[in-house]
Amino acid sequence: MSGMFRPPSPDAAVYVISVAAELTGLHPQTLRAYERMGLIQPGRTGGGGRRYSHRDIERLREIADLTSAGIGIEGVRRIMDLELQVDALRARNEELMAELEALRAGLAARAAAQPANKLPVLHQAVGQSLVVWRRRS
Repeated sequence: MSGMFRPPSPDAAVYVISVAAELTGLHPQTLRAYERMGLIQPGRTGGGGRRYSHRDIERLREIADLTSAGIGIEGVRRIMDLELQVDALRARNEELMAELEALRAGLAARAAAQPANKLPVLHQAVGQSLVVWRRRS
């Protein structure tokens, strides 16, 4: 690379625990406790040191906001699980909408490519039928 700086991805584990604590306003022991509770999963170095990503920092800030609003840890866990579900459902909805649009476009193209039917279409009313009986002679 010729001197080009690329910022790390939001998932790149780059912050040591002291920096993460400073960025979030939380004590390092609190960060460790949240990890034990499963609320956060920082990356690890080869020597076992914690490394937090930008996404981890944002998650820690959200946890701090929720707890400071009086929500307990189990409530925070449930809220965050529901947010993940909502994000997954939104992504799936976008996939399905794109698929639906592609199908509609394909059907429209297919209908445009077929010649128009010039013959009249006969419709039969539902529940009405004609039966012809012949008498035996």
